[in-house]
Amino acid sequence: MAAEGNAIDALGQFELKTALGPIGASVGFTQSNLHMIFAAVLIVGFMVYAMQRAAMVPGRMQSLAEATYGFIDSMVLSQIGPEGRRFFPFVFTLFMFILFGNMLGLFPYAFTFTSHITVTFALAMIVFVLITAVAIVLHGKKFFGYFMPEGAPMWLAPVIIPVEIVSYMSRPISLSVRLFANMMAGHVMLKVFATFVVMLAGLGAVGPFLSIMPLALNIALVAFEVLVAFLQAYVFAILTCIYLHDAVHLH
Repeated sequence: MAAEGNAIDALGQFELKTALGPIGASVGFTQSNLHMIFAAVLIVGFMVYAMQRAAMVPGRMQSLAEATYGFIDSMVLSQIGPEGRRFFPFVFTLFMFILFGNMLGLFPYAFTFTSHITVTFALAMIVFVLITAVAIVLHGKKFFGYFMPEGAPMWLAPVIIPVEIVSYMSRPISLSVRLFANMMAGHVMLKVFATFVVMLAGLGAVGPFLSIMPLALNIALVAFEVLVAFLQAYVFAILTCIYLHDAVHLH
């Protein structure tokens, strides 16, 4: 976390770099892809390890796994209804992938792949395609009635329909930008204050004392980023459930 001169390179941490040497370079494999695979391995490993010796009186890891499972299960049921249980594996996987991706970026030398708009937009498009496909499969042509609420005057159709279409099409944009912007902003702040610590610590005898304030702020920011990492995964998952509710019930 060094600075060149007086400049603070807070955005350099988001630069994509080739991973796995020549093999990665030949296929465009970056540290972002590597951390996605690492996150997937950690999720599978966590669930397998936590539940391989399931007991009536659960240990810490089993309790954490069961609490996570129950948390997402209750979210799906409360937002979508009993019909939504079929979507539980998708929502659970989405939540865990985003959560682990957010958390990974808080470790030294790790990369936050959820801070890239291409990644978050790809996740949002998966959700968008799924909800659209579900709505069309379940309701057929009635799906297009979603853009004209029942009871609305027909003379307002030229206004209501375009507005509803734009609102529907903007879902992947709002989903992706919200996650990307929050994760990127948090890591920029961490880098800025961390750089302040290094710069102030090098000012001689008084340097270590001057660096105490930005160091304390950075510690507080790390704790705050842990909360943000969970909240952003939760927001992405619950909005997915809300969109699936609209697709299933068409209102």
